[in-house]
Amino acid sequence: MTIKLVAIDIDGTLLNDQHEVTPEVKKALKAAEDKGVSIVLCTGRPLPGVQLLLNELDLLKENDYVITYNGSLVQNTQTGTVISRYGLTSDDFITVEAMARRVGSHLHVIDEESIYTPNRDISPYTVHESSLVGMPIKFRTPEEITTQVSPVKMMMIDEPEILDAAIAKLPESFKNQYTTVKSAAFYYEILNKEASKGAAVAKLAAHLGIQQEEIMAIGDNENDLSMIEYAGIGVAMGNATPAVKKAADVQTASNEEHGVAQIINQYVLK
Repeated sequence: MTIKLVAIDIDGTLLNDQHEVTPEVKKALKAAEDKGVSIVLCTGRPLPGVQLLLNELDLLKENDYVITYNGSLVQNTQTGTVISRYGLTSDDFITVEAMARRVGSHLHVIDEESIYTPNRDISPYTVHESSLVGMPIKFRTPEEITTQVSPVKMMMIDEPEILDAAIAKLPESFKNQYTTVKSAAFYYEILNKEASKGAAVAKLAAHLGIQQEEIMAIGDNENDLSMIEYAGIGVAMGNATPAVKKAADVQTASNEEHGVAQIINQYVLK
């Protein structure tokens, strides 16, 4: 079956450890596009955090799309037209904020424009996220967030050992209420129950008239599992977690060894 869409995670997959797209990967992506294949960046980042990459890779054309917030938002990159959006409500914020306090974790809230923190002692990991994605941090009281913000996702953030202890205290009923993803050692993401990278890829494929078996998905971390399991060809990076490697159909080289280029050359440009 011919591959018509390649969904690619960014951090740890598309980018090397210096946060760069290597010339080898750029060449493979361009060749796939020239062949008519849709290249779709699929990330936990918000749109502002991928804008420079979309520019660098020339993925701002009429038929280009991007999946952000770990599948909560699917958009056309040129027009901003929303294909699907699964956000959270003020009631969700009240629930999650109370739970974060109960289990002892910092929390921040993200919409399409800003990162909001109800904590006056702003976590260094919130500062890191702000720097990574190019979004401003705004302090708001819980009451202000409840009335003024329409969250796309929320994140419990803390030192890895503190965060792991907090996650261990979360009741199953809470985890079952949302899609939850540990996207880094210090990030635990809370999304709409309907949101995942896999669901977003499926929505976009349906919009484009592309079949499941015509999709390749490439990733390295837990938040990539759903799209790797959904795609016709699910690919684990050489630097992927054991769970991702187990779920994948095939494995490629690491992000330091142009793994994305290798797998595209092997399966898409053959």
